[in-house]
Amino acid sequence: MEKTKNSSLSKFNSLFAVIVIVSAIIIAHLVFYLVLGHPSHFTDAKKHEPKVGDYLGIMYKGGFLVPFLMSFFIIVFAVSIERLITLFFLAKGKNSLADFSYLIKSKLSNNDIEGAINASVEQKGSVGNVAYEVLKRYKVVATDTSLSKEKRLDTIQKEIDEATMLELPVLEKNLSIIATLASVSTLVALLGTVIGMIKAFAALATTGTPDPTALATGISEALVNTALGIGTSALAIISYNFFSSKVDNLTHYIEEIGFAIRQTFLANVK
Repeated sequence: MEKTKNSSLSKFNSLFAVIVIVSAIIIAHLVFYLVLGHPSHFTDAKKHEPKVGDYLGIMYKGGFLVPFLMSFFIIVFAVSIERLITLFFLAKGKNSLADFSYLIKSKLSNNDIEGAINASVEQKGSVGNVAYEVLKRYKVVATDTSLSKEKRLDTIQKEIDEATMLELPVLEKNLSIIATLASVSTLVALLGTVIGMIKAFAALATTGTPDPTALATGISEALVNTALGIGTSALAIISYNFFSSKVDNLTHYIEEIGFAIRQTFLANVK
């Protein structure tokens, strides 16, 4: 049952990622051409010369890479919201992890395995799921005298490892997208900056008086791409580190409860 639930949740997360990426690209291009490229932002709609102080028009002058950088920002933002909901509400469970850990250790110290199982069912979440699966296995092997104590302890440890491995992919899902965009955003922004500077230098290289319009276009393209890329990369790095620390925190509680279960087995099972 638990494996099926984790598999379904993993498929949902994969589908979510695909939907977000496709939707972000479409939305970013629509915003770029219909909003940023609206004639009201320009003094000359044909040449797309932005009005003074009109930042939407200036963003449009950033060129064809701007909608891709905008889509990166949307993807990072959407995945961050999804991870926030998953890690702080679904994976955390009903009660605080500190209280749940204390409750489980308290019941284990009294050898109240059934009470610990009931507490795990009530807690839910990733830590509760792991505790529930391990405690169920504990009940079985604790009364299985056909195996040595060491082999039964190994069975419990294997259950801890397996249950943890089933939960970790759910906790870490989509973080790779954020990590990838943290690097890709900077590289795409650098590409846009280089293209803009090439256009600016090309305008300066013209014979006679340099074309101020072409020069401004090149500089605008360079700066807009740089700003969008750096902003998106900063958000991605902060999000990735923040959610990675949350996953580490959840893993810590899983390991703490697993250790308490093993110690209870060693102390109470002959």
